[in-house]
Amino acid sequence: MRYANQAVDRMSADEIREMQQRLLLRQIRYCYDNSDFYRQRFAEVGVEPGDIRSLDDFYRMPILMDKEQERLSQARSLREEGHAFGAHLCSSPEDIAITATTSGTTGLPTFSYTLGSDDLTRLHAPAALMVGQAGIGRGDRVLFAHALGVYATSTLLPPLRAAGVLPIDVDVRGGAESILRFAAMTRPAAAMMTPSLALHLIDRIPEVLGHAPRDLGLRALFVVGEVGAGIPEVKHRIEEAYGCRLYDWIGPFAQALGVSCDSDEYHGMHVVTPDTDLYPMDLIDPETREHVPVVDGAIGEAVYTSLQRKTLPILRYASGDVVRVNTAPCGACGFTGPRVTVVGRSDDMLIVKGVNVYPAAIKRVVSAFDLELTGELRVVLDRPPPLVEPPLTLRLEVNAEAWERRGTEGLSGLERRVQRALHEELRITPRIEWVQQGGLPRALAKTALFEKRYTD
Repeated sequence: MRYANQAVDRMSADEIREMQQRLLLRQIRYCYDNSDFYRQRFAEVGVEPGDIRSLDDFYRMPILMDKEQERLSQARSLREEGHAFGAHLCSSPEDIAITATTSGTTGLPTFSYTLGSDDLTRLHAPAALMVGQAGIGRGDRVLFAHALGVYATSTLLPPLRAAGVLPIDVDVRGGAESILRFAAMTRPAAAMMTPSLALHLIDRIPEVLGHAPRDLGLRALFVVGEVGAGIPEVKHRIEEAYGCRLYDWIGPFAQALGVSCDSDEYHGMHVVTPDTDLYPMDLIDPETREHVPVVDGAIGEAVYTSLQRKTLPILRYASGDVVRVNTAPCGACGFTGPRVTVVGRSDDMLIVKGVNVYPAAIKRVVSAFDLELTGELRVVLDRPPPLVEPPLTLRLEVNAEAWERRGTEGLSGLERRVQRALHEELRITPRIEWVQQGGLPRALAKTALFEKRYTD
């Protein structure tokens, strides 16, 4: 693995930091000069652009944006300018080359993925690197199975085409059968989807196409949007079923890009774009909002900052994504840059008897019982989070063989083992409701981990 920009790839760590600092100071001045929103936010936090002379100065300043601030910015631009791209737009709306929104799982979608032509071109090299490390390139077809239209993943389609790859873009809202019929007709070399969809299709491929998943002939499978590829049992199951390598990737705001390497073990997503975003070297404590120094294994909420973006740049945006950052060289490929593993969402965090618990962490523990459980689960909420009146209730799906062998009366031993594992790992002892395989609805896009049993 290498950096996407070959010039950056020849730099030392100190030289990369100096480059980022130079780009940052220029970007701050650009945003301040071209956006009333940023001038107002700087005034509100009591900082002038001239006060920031280094990366460390920048890391010490208050957060400028988060999801709520972005929504307020959108509402302001819609009210005052007649467009919903945000008051932090630093160019004319006519300069926008492509736009896409977040999924809206935490509220009103935001047009975070709004790019000018130069911003979009800057994605070409990272996208080519991502698929190229799996041997996917010019002339290859890639099954692109995401929700299409004004959605974040759609911004990857032009860069894939620029790399000479032909995306077979199938809207997942058409259902599993439609996805698989297109796969059978076009015989793609690789596929892109969520991990939960990859797992769901393992069972559907024999039903719809009459053969095993590995008979699709995929050489690579790229997943995004959910915790999954970083769970050893999930990674092994998908790779074994499809007979190809599973790659985990992330592309926040369509400016940074991270992707896992070609390895049997998961070593995190290697961030190959230090010249486009400070991610993941700016972390904050989710509760205190103070900067967390990035050393090997540091955990914190990721903060995004554009370094070269001109159309809709972002500065010190608290993402809500809690990540672990490793800075030691990758043990598999030798990559010397930062590697990211998603821990969970700060707004998904639950507090059970004073213990902070992320649903993603629960999923990692539960997935270890892959001989008896499907890995599908729901965290049941009887009241608005984050406080949970113990015990926390989990709905866990038992695979067909284990259900037939044990029945609901014979699951007490499994229940004790699952509770013990969760207590040892996360210090919680949940109440468990067993569900037969197929009893928990699958989503073809992102699968929700919460089940609400209260009214808002």
